[in-house]
Amino acid sequence: MVYTEGGEGRGILVVEDDEQLQTALTKVLSQNGYAVTVARDGYEGLERMERDAPWLVLTDLNLPGKGGMEFLREVRSQGYHMPVVVMTAYGGVDAAVEALKYGATDFLQKPFPLDRLEKLIEQLKEDQFDHVLDVGREQEKICREEPREGFLTRDPKVLQTIKMLEMVASSPATILIQGESGTGKEVLARHIHRHSPRAHQPFVAINCAALPEGLLESELFGYEKGAFTGALARRCGKFELAHQGTLLLDEIGEMSLGLQAKLLRVLQEREVDRLGSRQPVQVDVRVIATTNRNLMQEVQSGRFREDVYYRLSVMPFTIPP
Repeated sequence: MVYTEGGEGRGILVVEDDEQLQTALTKVLSQNGYAVTVARDGYEGLERMERDAPWLVLTDLNLPGKGGMEFLREVRSQGYHMPVVVMTAYGGVDAAVEALKYGATDFLQKPFPLDRLEKLIEQLKEDQFDHVLDVGREQEKICREEPREGFLTRDPKVLQTIKMLEMVASSPATILIQGESGTGKEVLARHIHRHSPRAHQPFVAINCAALPEGLLESELFGYEKGAFTGALARRCGKFELAHQGTLLLDEIGEMSLGLQAKLLRVLQEREVDRLGSRQPVQVDVRVIATTNRNLMQEVQSGRFREDVYYRLSVMPFTIPP
């Protein structure tokens, strides 16, 4: 069944098979002045889009018939450029990231408060200062696009990558950013931190290519007094300094295999062993790793540990040159 409810204003298509959520979304959106169209699956959603050309689409990912991901792909392949917000309780952030890669604008993880949806729609409306959408003719005209904070780019691929990174910033998952030197990987890492729940906690960075192995180890994990010649007092490492915040491992591809093994334990156990200590220290750190190398090729050539690669690449991103 497909039905329309609401008064004047921009049209919003809701593709959702849960009748209770349909009713709740229709009510709040109608109260905000939007003409709401509801479809139960992707097939009905596509039919309604052809007829009504809505300004915004809200779609569940777990739908009967044509699923939400397939619906999203067809929306983009048919040339529709309106914002598409996906809603999911299935697969969580992983499913949302996949949807973003297929062209979703944002995501909401169920259950979500309706005021969060209202705020998101207001933000999308504000974005019209950057993007003027002619949904009636199913075309998008970019009239002005201001660079995001810290970025001097108008490249749509880079801007889409930045948007995707902002979407996953709220997750504690490890992020791997690959790209050529000079593409702003550290700037992106700081951008993720600023958009995360850890924004008011430390952001600590270390360049793995700038230090010899022994010094890099002591900088990362810290040491106790007397651990080695010159260790005159206990010193906390970068992991401890970044506790409850974000640690950037810049140029991770330059780290030795031996040190990678020690890093693996920290990534798995979330605890560090200072040099000269037998007492592990628990750490709560969001790790972002960057590299100008293709780490999968490094794994295949034996220069990078496969287990470390998969620990780091929970959410992998490649920055266009």
